[in-house]
Amino acid sequence: MNPTLAKVWKIQKKTRDYVAAKLLFAILRVLRLFPAHKGLKAADRLARLIGPLTSRHKLALDNLTLAYPEKDRTWIEATARANWGQMGRIAAEYVFLDEIFDFDPARPPGEGLIEVEGIDLFLELRDSDKPIVFFTGHLGCFELLPICAATFGLEVTALFRQPNNRYIAREVQTARKTRGGHLVPSKAGAAWALASILDRRGNVGMLVDQKFAKGAPTTFFGRPCRTNPLLPKLVRQFNCDVYPARSIRLPNGRYRLELEPRLELPRTETGEIDIPASCQTLNDVVEGWVREHPEQWMWFHRRWQL
Repeated sequence: MNPTLAKVWKIQKKTRDYVAAKLLFAILRVLRLFPAHKGLKAADRLARLIGPLTSRHKLALDNLTLAYPEKDRTWIEATARANWGQMGRIAAEYVFLDEIFDFDPARPPGEGLIEVEGIDLFLELRDSDKPIVFFTGHLGCFELLPICAATFGLEVTALFRQPNNRYIAREVQTARKTRGGHLVPSKAGAAWALASILDRRGNVGMLVDQKFAKGAPTTFFGRPCRTNPLLPKLVRQFNCDVYPARSIRLPNGRYRLELEPRLELPRTETGEIDIPASCQTLNDVVEGWVREHPEQWMWFHRRWQL
């Protein structure tokens, strides 16, 4: 590219990102003036209006069509629009995280915003001296999971991918500093940081449903994709236990946080963790979750782009 054109492109991208970030921050500041339930509803409605007007909406429609070839266009469109509402809630939840998490184990089931499945397992892991890797996908309010773990005395350091917009990324990292753990941006050096934590018998959390250009060849919804092999590599190196965890949005602004039983990763004939097969196992778990609540997964990213 011509140096002058490259400079102009860089300037306009930086300007565009800055304007987009400022607009988002302004919306979040306005939402913060409302109680959490009203702010989240407003974010849901606003995202359902704006999302379908963006280029990402077509990508969401295309992805849903590929994943659900048996569904008609009406279902595809309705799911994509509902998904934008979920994405609006995710953005607003950064503002309200500490207000949303009202879990009290003494409270009768069905009361409050948060219910937790797997309490006995949380307590069991709290007393374990073995390093643990928790994994989840971009479903529900996944940001609540480390907070939930901390409630039971489990500190979890979470690996997360920064947004492409540098201004939003900076704000998001600050907003994510809630009680209950630390954060490691997904960039050079992240693997070493997580390895250091596991070496000290600490606990880490990872999102495993993102595109990873140099990842292991796998499938997701029957379509080829590549999956980050970091989790099974860490498990192989540190002999960690692996636990699936997920967040599910429920009606009336409530959430269910689930910690599932330990997941056994596939092994080779020599007994070592089988990296490609393990990556496929992770995909299969996340796909099962998505099929239960398709509107709660991020359909507008290029998961299948090779």
